[in-house]
Amino acid sequence: MAAVIGVVAGLQLTGAAAPRSLSDPGSVVRWGLPVAQMTSYLSMAVVIGCLLFAATLVPAFADRRRPRSRTVPDRDAEHPAFRRLMTAAAAGGVVWTLAAIVVTVLTYSDVSGLPVSGAPAFTAQLAYFVTSLGTGQAWLTITVIAALVSTLALGVRNLTGLALTTLLALGATIPLSLIGHSASAGDHEGAVSSLGLHLVGISLWVGGIGALAVAAPALGALTGVTLRRFSALAGIAYVLVFASGVVNAAIRLGDWAALGSPYGLLVVAKAIATVVLGVFGFVHRRWVIPRFTDGRFGARRVMGQLVVGEIVVMAATMGLGTALSRSATPVPENLTPDASPAYLLSGYDLPPELTPARLLTEWRWDWLWVAVALLGAVGYLRGVWVLHRRGDAVPVLRTISWLVGCVALVFVTSGGLSVYGRVLFSIHMVDHMALTMVVPIFLVIGAPVTLALRAIKPRTDGTRGPREWILRIVHSRYSALITHPIVAAVLFAGSLLVFYYTPLFGFALTEHVGHELMNLHFTLTGYLFVLVLIGVDPLPRRPAYPLRLVLLLATMGFHAFFGVTLMSSTTLLEPDYFGNLGRTWGLSPIADQQLGGGFAWGIGEIPTLVVAIGVAVMWSRADSRESRRRDRAADRNNEAELSAYNDMFARLADGPARPGDPRTTGATGGTPVRTATTTRTNDTAPDDTGDSPKETS
Repeated sequence: MAAVIGVVAGLQLTGAAAPRSLSDPGSVVRWGLPVAQMTSYLSMAVVIGCLLFAATLVPAFADRRRPRSRTVPDRDAEHPAFRRLMTAAAAGGVVWTLAAIVVTVLTYSDVSGLPVSGAPAFTAQLAYFVTSLGTGQAWLTITVIAALVSTLALGVRNLTGLALTTLLALGATIPLSLIGHSASAGDHEGAVSSLGLHLVGISLWVGGIGALAVAAPALGALTGVTLRRFSALAGIAYVLVFASGVVNAAIRLGDWAALGSPYGLLVVAKAIATVVLGVFGFVHRRWVIPRFTDGRFGARRVMGQLVVGEIVVMAATMGLGTALSRSATPVPENLTPDASPAYLLSGYDLPPELTPARLLTEWRWDWLWVAVALLGAVGYLRGVWVLHRRGDAVPVLRTISWLVGCVALVFVTSGGLSVYGRVLFSIHMVDHMALTMVVPIFLVIGAPVTLALRAIKPRTDGTRGPREWILRIVHSRYSALITHPIVAAVLFAGSLLVFYYTPLFGFALTEHVGHELMNLHFTLTGYLFVLVLIGVDPLPRRPAYPLRLVLLLATMGFHAFFGVTLMSSTTLLEPDYFGNLGRTWGLSPIADQQLGGGFAWGIGEIPTLVVAIGVAVMWSRADSRESRRRDRAADRNNEAELSAYNDMFARLADGPARPGDPRTTGATGGTPVRTATTTRTNDTAPDDTGDSPKETS
């Protein structure tokens, strides 16, 4: 009810539900579409929250062990809270699927201006809408995801399958962010990224509250610890929601004066409601949960406060957000008639002519990678602080390296390299090489997995926290496959050909999703390759040092071949893009591409040389450690191994022994006499007086 009130109030304020003068689809569509959208958003959040709780915050089985004697787990052994969460996820998935279908139909009616009907013409155009137009394809994708998640929630009980189902449900936020009306705002990619982060944060936060309400009656003794763990997750989600909301609102409003518009007033109302929710969360974390842990508050009172207070305000806030998505923004969303060719192709006008200074001063924030870098930096420093309080130390070099890697990641994805990489192939190649060969070196040296395993306490209550999931991933078959040295090298080097000589390159240039997937792919493949070569984090297998050097030489040769191919090529890659940007400064597109080949050959070898030096240093240190180990072992057993080695050579030098030979028995047939030789350094032999052995050379 609170959500409906929020939707109605928001639509009345902005006038988004008023009848249209032309092509009005009717009041059913004008009011039914936002209600259906809100239902879809809420049910999606609840499904994600329930799956996340089931995967991380509650034990899967009542006896804390998975049955091993059966292929299909015994449902009677499931923990009651786990069973309630999976049932709620399946039911919520059904609601989500039905709501998505309704939204799809009503969206087509709203776009076409035709009232909903069963006429053949309407259904035929609806089929074209969901198969050929972007908005229809997005809602069809969401519907399919919702149906799959609902089906999987009924049957999946394997932990890996549960994690994949949760990721699939979270994947529905991608098409939602692409069809938000901010996708056509001035900063297209910034708007899409911030909206996507906003949706992820809402799903974790709102869905977590819903999942907590579902699981609470069956948590029993786990109620207190579950509340504390969810409070930490909710804090991260709240910061993500608030920060991304501010960024998205700034893009939609354009300037401060727009806050006085109906749309701006609705933004202010939503911001106030979000702040109130933050106060609720702070009070629960600092006051309610400690008193519940101390036994002063009962579980019913605590959950009642959550349901009556936080959930009601949260639902109303989501209603306001739905109304915002249906309202026109102060910033025009349609393309101007004088839009430049570069804007039509990339979503942005051409930057000014390239100079060395502008590579440092031109920025276009990619909020997705800014959030990733900030989360990584804060999480790493949190781990360092935990170990410091415990009396353990983290090497300063590792901390500095990780932070430098996070800063470099932001610069490569948001700075001048990224801005000019969209219009110049040569700068794109430098950006690519930095992303796949420079940033990973700093991140790998930071050893984040080792830090996490040391800083995060293992759980003993049957739940699976970050530490348990990290160990599960590290020891999985998939990890063993992608970290195999040959596979890692093929992914690192072979993806160059697959990416640049297929339509994937064009997809990354023209589509925001393709651009982000490109950044993700090259960062991960570079990280895996460097991790296999010089990383200290745990891996299923470690290649021998000679093999590491061979792989490095092979990749250096491949980069040289790739660079020379581009330098000598007279065929322009993606000519429809680079040839039609309307750029009037700099080299011609083909000359710029050949320059990019030179960068791929020359600049790309420098990080490889650094890694080769790192492998050589690690090899030398490993040999030194092995020598010291052997020396300590020799000291413990009084050079037994060396004495046996010398005895063997003495027998070989004197020829085959015969029965009764003094070399095999003493003069009286007693114990064998061992003869030493002086053919090796540090060999030992008894002196004439019978004192301790002396070293000979």
